[in-house]
Amino acid sequence: MVTRQQIGVIGGGQLAWMLAIAAKHLGISLAVQAASADDSAVSVADRVIYGKVADAQATAQLAEYSQVITFENEFVDLAALQELADRTGDRGVLFLPKLETLAIAVDKLNQRQHFQNCGIPTPKFYSVDNESELLDSATKLGYPFVLKARRHGYDGKGTWIVGNETELKAAWDSMHKAPAIAEAFIPFERELAVIAARSESGEISIYPVVETLQANQVCRRTIAPARVDPIISQKVKAITTEIVSSLDAIGVFGIEFFLTATGEISVNEIAPRTHNSGHYTIEGCQTSQFEQLLRVVSGQPLGDVSMLAPVVVMVNLLGFEKETWSNIENSISNSRYAHKLKEIASFPNTHIHWYNKTSSSIGRKLGHVTILAETHTDAINISDRIEGIWYRN
Repeated sequence: MVTRQQIGVIGGGQLAWMLAIAAKHLGISLAVQAASADDSAVSVADRVIYGKVADAQATAQLAEYSQVITFENEFVDLAALQELADRTGDRGVLFLPKLETLAIAVDKLNQRQHFQNCGIPTPKFYSVDNESELLDSATKLGYPFVLKARRHGYDGKGTWIVGNETELKAAWDSMHKAPAIAEAFIPFERELAVIAARSESGEISIYPVVETLQANQVCRRTIAPARVDPIISQKVKAITTEIVSSLDAIGVFGIEFFLTATGEISVNEIAPRTHNSGHYTIEGCQTSQFEQLLRVVSGQPLGDVSMLAPVVVMVNLLGFEKETWSNIENSISNSRYAHKLKEIASFPNTHIHWYNKTSSSIGRKLGHVTILAETHTDAINISDRIEGIWYRN
């Protein structure tokens, strides 16, 4: 039984767009806080409040139409949201995930410290607030190591793998010397990820462990299930359960892991929202990650997360040129992308999701394709062919 029918989302991009589509299937009214009329979710949301993600005044307006508010990304102003929650008192805004959980999840140093305190395996790290701490961390970690901005990093932005002092100083300057963490570089064999859901009652549901393939620190593919020993998947799920329980996390979370050649697992990051690594669940699982989040925030029981095909691969369609379109229709009818989409659509058991953006740039996520197959070999073969079409000059 749905106890909350009006859901608000801070953010109006492709994650909110896919959430709004799922909401229509569930009969839930969805309002979004979008930065502009060009945001993907604007065309499908039931109500739109305009304002950037960190605009707490816009969020206050969103709250007028929402029984609960959830998040598309982590760029929020936590202090302002807490003030809003305090100001509204008993009739206050219900945020899910809770602001206490977000305070840990949106800050990479807070994440690492939480993992360390809970005995959850994570790369060795140091806090960096000034140049002295930066150089000291380099001495302790040795090169190469990873420098990350504590907040506002995504798709490789805010992350640098530094191999020497020259690269380190360049990275430090390019991030405008913002608060950061320096962490050990993990010579991983595979990068793994998992989507986890946890309800207000503490019920936990974990999707299959997947493998992600990255290019320039942007996800190119997700392979479900991951090509790893079942024991590894069991360990990943056990760590995932520990993470969401220790955070008292309510919502849907994407968690990324490193797997070394010797079978060691460490947690890379946690995202307190639906996640790119879970897009395959729309066609690939009984309950998509987007429906699952709506189930959590509306008060419904968690849905079945079993897969609908033996193997599912998601291929991100990344921008390969800079282009602006006058409207959404032109982006899918009068661009070089359009011809490639038509060619990709001819593949069997494939599903195209085009995010209806009005501009592209190199590496920007414009859409994705999901492939359902009987074997990993078949799915990866089709994925190779699709990428060949998409990135062909």
